[in-house]
Amino acid sequence: MTQSTYNFDSCPDRSGYGSLKWDKYKSQEILPMWVADMDFEIAPEIRTALQARLDHGVYGYTVPFAEPVNAVLSYLLRQHNYSAEASWLNFLPGLVPAINLCCHAFTGPKDSVMTVTPVYPPFLSAPNYAGRELIKVPLCLSSKDLWTFDFEAMQAAIKPNTKVFLLCNPHNPIGRVFTRAELTKLSDFCERNDLIVISDEIHCDLLFDPKAQHVVTATLNTAMAKRTITLMAPSKTYNLPGLACAFSIIEDSSLRQQFNKTIRGIITEVNCFGYAGCAAAYNYGEPWRQALLNYLRSNYELVDSTLRSELPEVLFRPMQSTYLAWLDVSQLNIKNPTVFFEDNGVGLSDGTPFGGPQHVRLNFGCPRSRLEVALEKIIRAVKLR
Repeated sequence: MTQSTYNFDSCPDRSGYGSLKWDKYKSQEILPMWVADMDFEIAPEIRTALQARLDHGVYGYTVPFAEPVNAVLSYLLRQHNYSAEASWLNFLPGLVPAINLCCHAFTGPKDSVMTVTPVYPPFLSAPNYAGRELIKVPLCLSSKDLWTFDFEAMQAAIKPNTKVFLLCNPHNPIGRVFTRAELTKLSDFCERNDLIVISDEIHCDLLFDPKAQHVVTATLNTAMAKRTITLMAPSKTYNLPGLACAFSIIEDSSLRQQFNKTIRGIITEVNCFGYAGCAAAYNYGEPWRQALLNYLRSNYELVDSTLRSELPEVLFRPMQSTYLAWLDVSQLNIKNPTVFFEDNGVGLSDGTPFGGPQHVRLNFGCPRSRLEVALEKIIRAVKLR
């Protein structure tokens, strides 16, 4: 199937199916552009695999087996030049429970966890849920106006009881893909301070900037490989979050043993359709992914050009990955931006839980016509306020 055959310009009506995204608002006047799932239909190759699994007719408890394991290992080698081993893998029902369990597994009650902000909200809630101290260090702007790590501030903020660094790369919500040089500095920082790195790389296959290159954190060097828990999933790239299938990669045997001990009796088996979708995505989904990236690139350019020409007071810095635009609306002087835009017909993610008040996050993983409507609503709301 050629890329041109994939249809991203229309999608099914998602209301009434328990969609977290679409059933949030009772009013049909509010266009949901918030939570990070796309409105596109999945790749037909994945649908075929799920239909074949459905046709089997028996949906019992399912443990990791050759097809999904080999699909993940082949994908890691092919896409990221990462030669992993089957024993390093742990299949999980999602990255959020994994992040929370990592805070339990690799810290004690008197320890602290560090991350940089703004960031995906579970990074900020997971340490608190585990009863651990959270150390938040704001990202800073580079000379190229790109968000990056503030290593001086990180070193000043770290404490003797800090055991874990939570990394999001590609970064949600700012859309940065950190360079090898940036990650090498981070590696030095973590080694110097003896930190375990929980690396959420769930958006690693959604790079629409051809100049950007994702580097799996654990592949930086031997020292980093020994201290990194890599978390990945096909869910964001292939629009499969409802199948609840993710995986961890832990090279170090002692860290792997700690993690396995913590999740025992808490994490249950991944469902059979999760495995089927995961294997099909990595085995057959590449043509669809390439077509998706082209579409997302065009959507990103539409958001960027529209805001620059129509709403220059809304600050939108360059991004390289994800389908989530991080918008600084502080110059609008709106008390509650999220409520303001909902009142004007568009539902955006509130930046406050990310550690970014006076920001909103716009999901542009949708048909272009829908994105155009959302942008029109945003422009009209701001200009008529």
